[in-house]
This record gives sequence, structure tokens and C-alpha cells, in this order.
Amino acid sequence: MAEAVPAALGGLFIDGRRVETAERLDVVDPATGRVVGNVARGGVEHVDAAVAAARAAGEGPWGRTTGRDRSKVLLRISELIRENADELVRLESLDVGKPVGLCRPVDVETAAEQYAYCAALAQTMDGSVRSTPFPAHAYTVREPVGVVAAITPFNFPLVLSSTKIAPALAAGNTVVHKPAADTSLSALFMAQLFLDAGVPAGVVNVVTGSGGVVGEALLRHPGVDKVAFTGSTEVGRHAAAVSGQNLTQVTMELGGNAANIVFADADVESAIGAAVKAFVFNTGQFCMGGPRLLVERPLYETVLGILAQAVPGVPLGDPRDPATVVGPLASARQREVVEGYVEQARASGARVVCGGARPELPGDLADGFFYCPTVLADVKSTDPVVAEEVFGPVLTVQPFDSEDEAVEMANGTPYGLAAGLQTRDVARAHRVASRLRAGIVWVNDWALLDPAVPFGGVGASGFGREYGPEALHSYTRTKSVVVSLA
Repeated sequence: MAEAVPAALGGLFIDGRRVETAERLDVVDPATGRVVGNVARGGVEHVDAAVAAARAAGEGPWGRTTGRDRSKVLLRISELIRENADELVRLESLDVGKPVGLCRPVDVETAAEQYAYCAALAQTMDGSVRSTPFPAHAYTVREPVGVVAAITPFNFPLVLSSTKIAPALAAGNTVVHKPAADTSLSALFMAQLFLDAGVPAGVVNVVTGSGGVVGEALLRHPGVDKVAFTGSTEVGRHAAAVSGQNLTQVTMELGGNAANIVFADADVESAIGAAVKAFVFNTGQFCMGGPRLLVERPLYETVLGILAQAVPGVPLGDPRDPATVVGPLASARQREVVEGYVEQARASGARVVCGGARPELPGDLADGFFYCPTVLADVKSTDPVVAEEVFGPVLTVQPFDSEDEAVEMANGTPYGLAAGLQTRDVARAHRVASRLRAGIVWVNDWALLDPAVPFGGVGASGFGREYGPEALHSYTRTKSVVVSLA
């Protein structure tokens, strides 16, 4: 049975101190369906206190730190993440149902790398001298935007918080972080690590609670200078509209529904491996996953046959077992959503190649939120399971007859976060990648992500970029100084 959540971890974190609340949020272990602890449920008054603390910290010594000094702090955060890897893996697995065998190299290591990368970026916040036709010395400087509201979803708590907090700190900002109500353990744990690394009190604050209360208060708060949001497209539209009332700067990394195109000249074994990884990774709860597989018709039935044999063999079960690849969905609610899409597709005539049901698991796992990885064929582009973001381990497979048709199908949803293609033809790889409407395109693999490579959406997948120097730019504003020489 999973260990209980430490009581000391359950409070909000405001101005360097734990703050307890009368109202609590249950922490449910997705692998067993059991309540294993609780955390604080914050309110509007806690948001006000956190924003005030962040504002004061930004106007204090932190606001006067050099990029080199911030770099040292960020490097120490990276070191502390690795030093506390065992506990972070345990908390992410307990909170989200992540398999521990993937959590350490993916979630924990990615977060550590992001802080280390942003430590380097912190020393590059240089402006430039500009020539003018009049007698003046003109130059630009880049300044922090101020108080950042970092709002993150349930699927990658540690990673997605790092994509916002690391560049925000590198640029000299202060942060109020609202993690998802269901998965806030690693955010509360990291709050102490920030202090231990030398981040002054008030620079990073964590307020847990519902999106309707805490999230809404942050979006509407006049003391927030920037909203950095990751979540569903529906909620993102609302967040952007509400933030716009205060003309608050926003970046939005929203939903995805990526297509993975397999051309007839692809290495079939490699293509199948990429396709499976693209839809089972993180139990399909991955906005840059590849839930739509488009296969050139000569390979269509071959690919379906291989998937029918390969997918049921992907290890599914206890996320605390290092051999497990597919764990539970993060909540009972999310499993019901996934089941609804599959049943709707089945009723519309889709062929269930494999999966399509809850697995039978022993002991405590019998009540966990598991769902078998599912492959659906004979689907139509208008079916909701194809046209919408399912956010679970479901793969739809459709045939195509030409490159133009494949591109049209791939671009046939409002989303544009990620895309992929599998081919041995180098010219085709570049040609098709240039035509795909997506913020990142993978060729002959999937989910190759690194803090140096930016990603983000177009269309219904949002705007702004995470990772790379581009991320740092979105946490700064440019000031021009023109000194007359006359």
C-alpha cells in the first residue's frame, strides 16, 4: 500500500512559510483509488497574500540580483532535485500514478536539466546598442516582467512547473504557482527546496486549491504581471479572456491532438516503436502525444497486425514496479472520459484492434484507475475520438493514399502542438515537416524533448514557447534608453 502524504507537506507555501487551512483537498493514489492524505485548499485571501509576498520580494534584494547570482541559485536547485530524486519520484508516482521506472529519467531528470539550462540563460540577459540617425546613444535592456502566475495541469506536475518557474527565476521574476488541485505534492515539496537553494522567501509561493477559486483569483488579480498557463484549450480560452481584462501578459500551452504519419518507405519496426511510445507514454496523458496514426495504405493492415500483437504486451500495472510502462490514469474522472470516447467510437462502427476495456488486476490495484491501451481502426475523421483530445491511452489508425492527403488529414483538427512522420526519404521528411501545422515536428521518433529545443502551439494549442532561449524572452520585457549626445 502507498505511503501516506507527510502532514508537514500539506500546507500552502507563502512568503517562505507553510500556511495551513481549515478546508482540505484529498490526495488519492490512482493505483489503488484510496485516499492517502490531504493538502490545503487555498482561497482568494491566500492568493492575495501570495501575490503581495511575491511583489515585495521582487522589490527587495531578489529584484537587484545579477544574472550570475541567479545562475548560481538555479544550479543549486538542479542539484537539490537530483539529491532528492527518490522522494520526488515517490511523490509523483503517488500523486499521478506515474511508473517509477519512467519518472526518474523523464520527470525528475528533465526538471533538473531545465533548471541547469536556465542557469546558463540567466547570464545571457544582455541588451544591445542600436544605431540612430540622430546624435544619441541608444541601447536596450531586458527586464523581468514582475509577478508571474504559473498555472499547471495534472499530468506532468514537476516538469511543467519547471518549464515556467525556471525561466521566470532566471529572468529575475517572482512566482505564485498554482498546481493542479489533484496533483500538488511535488510543487509543495519543491517549495522547500527553493528556500534551501537560496531563493529568498516570497520569491516562489505555492497556493493549492481549485481552478474555480485559486486559478480564477490569479487570472483576475491586478498584481499579477504575467500568466503562464498550461492546460486544456477550453480552460485556456477562458484564462486568456479573463487575463485580458487587466491586459496581463499571457502565454498559453494548451491541448493537442497530434498526427503521426507513417509512409510506405518507413522502417516499419522503428515506426511502430515510435507509434506505441507516442500514445502510451504517461498513459496517454501527454498533450504532445500522438493519438492519431496515419498509415500509407500499402502498410495499413500490416501495421494494424503488428500493433495487435505488440500493444497488449506493453507492461501495465503497479506504478511502483520498475518494470511497469503503463500505469493508471490520474483520476477516476479521466478514465471515465477515455471510456466514453472509446464506447462512442465502438457504437459508430470502429474496429477495436486491442484493448477497449479495464484490465483485471490483483489486490489493491483492482480499484485503481487503469485502462488498457487501445487501438481503434475503421474510424472517421469526424468521429470525436479522432477529432478531439482524448487524453488517454487510445490510438486511432487511418489509411491515406498520397502525401497531400496525409498532410491534409494531419492538419485536419484545430490543434497544432506537435506532429510526426516516419520515412526514409530525407527530402520528404523536410518537405512534409514544413507543411505540418505544429509547434514541433518529430521525424523517425517521438517525444524527443530537451530544454534547449522550444515547443509550443499554434491554433487551438495556444501561443508562446516553452524551453530554449525563447522561453526566457517571454519572461522579460525590453526597455529602450536613448541618451542625447547633442
